[in-house]
Amino acid sequence: MTTNLFDDFNPISSKQWKQKIQFELNGADYNETLIWNSPEDIQVKPFYHKDEFTKAFPVTTKATQFKICQNIFVYDFEKSIERALDSLNRGADSLRFTIENESIDITKLLEKLPLEKVTVYFHLTFISIDFVKKINAFAKKNNTTIFCNLDPIGQLAKDGNWFVTTEKNNFETLNLLSAATTSVSLISINAALYQNAGANMVQQIAYSLGHANEYFNRIESINRPIVFEVSVGTNYFFEIAKLRALRLLFNLIAKEYNHNLDCNIIVSPTKRNKTLYDYNVNLLRTTTECMSAIIGGADSIANLPYDALYHKDNEFGDRIARNQLLILKNECYFDKVNNPADGSYYIENLTNQLAEKSLALFKDIESNGGFLKQLNDGIIKRKIQESADTAQELFDSGKEILLGTNKHPNKEDKMKHDLELFPFVKVKPRKTLITPIIEKRLAEKMEQERLEKEC
Repeated sequence: MTTNLFDDFNPISSKQWKQKIQFELNGADYNETLIWNSPEDIQVKPFYHKDEFTKAFPVTTKATQFKICQNIFVYDFEKSIERALDSLNRGADSLRFTIENESIDITKLLEKLPLEKVTVYFHLTFISIDFVKKINAFAKKNNTTIFCNLDPIGQLAKDGNWFVTTEKNNFETLNLLSAATTSVSLISINAALYQNAGANMVQQIAYSLGHANEYFNRIESINRPIVFEVSVGTNYFFEIAKLRALRLLFNLIAKEYNHNLDCNIIVSPTKRNKTLYDYNVNLLRTTTECMSAIIGGADSIANLPYDALYHKDNEFGDRIARNQLLILKNECYFDKVNNPADGSYYIENLTNQLAEKSLALFKDIESNGGFLKQLNDGIIKRKIQESADTAQELFDSGKEILLGTNKHPNKEDKMKHDLELFPFVKVKPRKTLITPIIEKRLAEKMEQERLEKEC
């Protein structure tokens, strides 16, 4: 005979818990002491209880299927193939190629790789019908899962100019490609830009949805999954909820266009909180960020090497970044359960609140002309900058802590001799259609001042 131990205890209501907490506070105000407001104006309580919980939105995630993605910049053709093969042999099961040159023999590149069970993403800095048709032909012949990640709106937001001359030409090209390709996914949303530029989470979700909605309105037929390229930070539970809210709201909006395919979310840790000094702390940051990505429902995760700010791509940094994910998968068992956040009243509550606030902002954007109009008018950039300025003030005042940088810095740490890359915002004066949205790290000003004082 089995005994249910819970039968020996009387159930405790949330009201009773709160009364007990208030008694223990010895007169301190409950709200002021234990409740804090996030930058998204979400009140975080000291405890969550089932009698206050309502699950407004169902979310389905597949943590058991997440893929480890390796970023590869294609410059030297043979070295890129060698690096891709090595990454696959060492545990990666997804590849993201960045290609800036249309003359790359894309068919030859793909033919050299064992892609039967590998997901391939492309980050193209150009848009070319012939180039994408070659990728489509390969995918059709070899039954390979390929995402081309074409994002003209993201190009405009980040660069200030379209891929090709006018807005009309970009969408005409996408429509031609949509009609001519059936074996690859074309459209992606660069949601990482908004996070790395300083947008809060409600803005990140709402802007990403508005961004996607522009494609639904302008592309006649989207018959393959849309990719969201997302960055996550170290606000662990909020980032889990952010990814869940993004997926469920996308599916809600997509159904209005009879698009019944789930989105594909590829996640990378943010650069915004990464630092030059005490750079090993970046390993801790990226580990928790990858954990959030898995639990939140990322389809693929491309980890950020601890030295990505100041070193060129290198075997050691890539291996450590990849091994972080392999440890989470094979030793921490993060891939054993689907929907791992289900049943957590806290995460479910955060998901509901982020979804509700993001949907409200999305509707406001649509009622005021849509995302592209507000992007062209500079409204999106201004709103992101306001959020970024608030976060920067918190960092500068020491309320937002980056360990080893504005808290417990190692004064003997020297970095000037180790910089292979310029780790700060680059100013490149040129003529643009709009003022681009600029990614900027919190620690940049402080690090520049320290570098100037180094001997």
